[in-house]
Amino acid sequence: MIAGLVIIFFVFAGFYADILWFDQLGFLSVLTTQWLAGGVLFLIGFVAMAVPVWVSIQIAYRLRPVYAKLNSQLDRYQQVIEPLRRLAMYGIPALLGLFAGVAAATRWQVVLMWLNRTETGRIDPQFKLDISFYLFELPFFHSVLGFASAVVFISALVAAATSYLYGSIRVSGREVLVSKAARVQIAVTAALYLLLQAVSIWLDQYSTLTNTNDLITGAGYTDVNATIPGRAILAGIAAIVAILFILTAVIGRWRLPIVGTALLIVSSLLLGSLYPWVVQRFQVVPSAKTLEEPYIQRNIDLTRDAYDVADVEEIPYNATTTAEPGALRADAETTANIRILDPALVSDAFSQLEQFKQYYQFPQNLDVDRYPIDGKSQDTVVTVRDLNLAGLNAGNTWVNSTVVYTHGYGVVAAYGNQRSAAGQPVFLESGIPTTGSLPDYEPRIYFGETSPPYSIVGAPKDSKPVELDYPSGTDGAQQTYTTFDGDGGPKLDNAFNKLIYALKFQSEQIFLANAVNEKSQILYDRDPVTRVQKVAPYLTLDSDAYPSIVDGKVKWIVDGYTTSADYPYSTSVGLSDAIADTETPPQPFALDNINYMRNSVKATVDAYDGKVTLYAWDDEDPLLKTWQKIFPTTVKPMSEMSGDLMSHVRYPADMFKVQRRVLGKYHVTDPGSFYSVDDAWTTPNDPVSPSTNTTLQPPYYLTMQVPGQEKPAFSLYSTFIPDASGATSRNVLTGYLAVDADAGSTDGKRAEGYGKLRLLNLPEDVTVPGPGQVQAKFNADPTVSQQLNLLKQGQSKVLNGNLLTVPVGGGLLYVQPVYVQSTGETSYPLLQKVLVAFGDQIAFEDTLDKALDVLFGGDSGASAGDTDVPPSETPVEGEAPAEGGTTPTTSTGDPATDAQIRSLLAEAKLAVTEKQAALTTGDFAAYGVADKKLNDAIAKLLVLLDQ
Repeated sequence: MIAGLVIIFFVFAGFYADILWFDQLGFLSVLTTQWLAGGVLFLIGFVAMAVPVWVSIQIAYRLRPVYAKLNSQLDRYQQVIEPLRRLAMYGIPALLGLFAGVAAATRWQVVLMWLNRTETGRIDPQFKLDISFYLFELPFFHSVLGFASAVVFISALVAAATSYLYGSIRVSGREVLVSKAARVQIAVTAALYLLLQAVSIWLDQYSTLTNTNDLITGAGYTDVNATIPGRAILAGIAAIVAILFILTAVIGRWRLPIVGTALLIVSSLLLGSLYPWVVQRFQVVPSAKTLEEPYIQRNIDLTRDAYDVADVEEIPYNATTTAEPGALRADAETTANIRILDPALVSDAFSQLEQFKQYYQFPQNLDVDRYPIDGKSQDTVVTVRDLNLAGLNAGNTWVNSTVVYTHGYGVVAAYGNQRSAAGQPVFLESGIPTTGSLPDYEPRIYFGETSPPYSIVGAPKDSKPVELDYPSGTDGAQQTYTTFDGDGGPKLDNAFNKLIYALKFQSEQIFLANAVNEKSQILYDRDPVTRVQKVAPYLTLDSDAYPSIVDGKVKWIVDGYTTSADYPYSTSVGLSDAIADTETPPQPFALDNINYMRNSVKATVDAYDGKVTLYAWDDEDPLLKTWQKIFPTTVKPMSEMSGDLMSHVRYPADMFKVQRRVLGKYHVTDPGSFYSVDDAWTTPNDPVSPSTNTTLQPPYYLTMQVPGQEKPAFSLYSTFIPDASGATSRNVLTGYLAVDADAGSTDGKRAEGYGKLRLLNLPEDVTVPGPGQVQAKFNADPTVSQQLNLLKQGQSKVLNGNLLTVPVGGGLLYVQPVYVQSTGETSYPLLQKVLVAFGDQIAFEDTLDKALDVLFGGDSGASAGDTDVPPSETPVEGEAPAEGGTTPTTSTGDPATDAQIRSLLAEAKLAVTEKQAALTTGDFAAYGVADKKLNDAIAKLLVLLDQ
């Protein structure tokens, strides 16, 4: 008894904690709707199973022959079962009801979507039904029929077993004797089952539109002319056989339903298998290209519609492979914005330069965003400084990990197209406390991708803050402390709530610690994707949440998708497989094989207080409209997005990956060519991944001007090569897919071009090398190899960065940063060289500007913007004093000015040395002083050089 009460209380604690969490976040209706729907369906499922089974047992028992002569074996069975009869008569239905109730409760989404269904306004080409029938109604009908069939089948089994046990059914030699009552019960039950099968077979006609055959998804020639009519006939036969069973219940003859059942089985073999095979083998196969043409066209049209690629703009692109002088003049802005900083390689550099303490960390792959700098949009590599409690080592006590180290601190951002003279990132936002060119914002990161499982905040002990804010302070203090003053989690303001969470997290400290008081809040489920998934369980979320400074706060932006596997005539895509590449490992999804996808929701999570906000991004999506009916008021209209947020929303990578997978095959819109599979494409493997790794090259965000655009825009692109279907593929470019990824500007208006897909079709008579060919040529070039060997001196290793492909100069330009990393424990990659390729020509220089000049004959016509540091920090000829290096010199023609310049350069060099020493010793006060000296020296130099 006590053990049972303890178990019940543990279960209750979990439910109550969920109530507190959802209520604090303002999404309690999401939880209660799920519980209410699940509870109602559990009761329906329980009653729908338990009652018919109980009635079936009762009828069979009560109408048993009283004086039936049983054999000795059955007599012994009765003697064993009779003492347990009452328990069994109620226990068996109840147990089956429990299983049925749980199964029914798991289908709450299907039921609620059917009850709140929304028409799409588009009809299917076969049955002329609104596509909402396939999205909402058909899955519901199949679920109901499957459940009802199971109930009737199990009822028939228990009725037959009870009848046999109590003599209503007897076997005498070869003869089976059935009492009248048992005959009526079994015949009526069988009739009900067959009627259900008749309806199910009838609905199977519509399922052909989502079934996959050898050629397409959807009903082909054989389905339309053989399978669908055959299923309609079979449904009629099943209904007739059901009537025969009813007749048997009246007249007592089994011959007619037995013959009818045999006819149904034979008919199913003939109409369901043999006839479609004959049509396919002898009519379709010899003339498949012509007979299947209209059905292939249906598949092409509806697949492109389902993945939102129907309006892709296809542009013939006669790419040249010869670099001509001045060819880049028209693409000056694009080349100036080419990102040379690889977000997948510079994490270690960020860690060494900006981590500061071992209890901070950066993710392995950083994010790409854009910010207005000096009136222009600047691509940046950005991340947040999050907590790493493992770095506390012996100091990782409960108090430290729960009460003291509660949050990360600050955004760190670097120019995407610049580097320092030493090859380091050039930061436009950095330091603790944070300084830089980005707008002022709340820097504390209480909700991040690597935040602790839970923290207790908001409760200063004796009015003294205990949460470590950052590792420096004023007046000689080593640390600065703070107290969380937001509303970020359930309150621990009473003993009951403390007990609930002590049980949830299996920690008695939550209940006993004096650091927990009436002002305390507990923060958990802090990963932004986890928070969005809990409040919007109907969404499939993008694998990459990224942080942006929005309206004075750090907000995680998460893309949400509505997906379905029931869109007619649309080809299925494995979502986990489609998004996997060298930067995104395969991951499980609740619904993996999909054939419909929309980026319907943009979500934000406040990094300070964890507030989740959902915005309806695609308000025409029928799935989202349906879910908005189910969870009203949880999704805000897009019009409520601030302009600042709109300027950071981007086209999601996972959606783009699925679309590129679809367009690899479905860029072909001619049914004949599609059938011949003579122009199928695929995404190339990432040339910088290990040779044994066949993961795909990820898409990349770049600011560029694609043919068809009026001006450069923040974009996402990917390339295509021929699909060899298992054979060795020719690594030449056949297509280039780009999408306008910039959602809008600070005025709050959605950009007209956002989401516009452009597909550049490259000519077949011109061989444009693909990424694999370019990388191979780069690796084999003797001049490049010689320079790489020099870079590898001292056991340093060379790391190839992302190989970017940019449509400029009438062709396709490849750009790849090359990093060098020493073998020391505290080493990190330094950007030392840039590879550029155009056609068969390559250049390998210290900067992108120099490489383009070499490639285009010294007259590229454009400045690539690959300066060593930002202009505001460039004292002389585009280079800052390198740490440990020499100070660059210049001459203005004025000896006095030259002397001032040399003096200021010496001061700058000394300041750099002092900064490095302060960083090594962890003296952040000295670091700040040295940093100010360096900035003052640079500012004075700029004044002199501008004179």
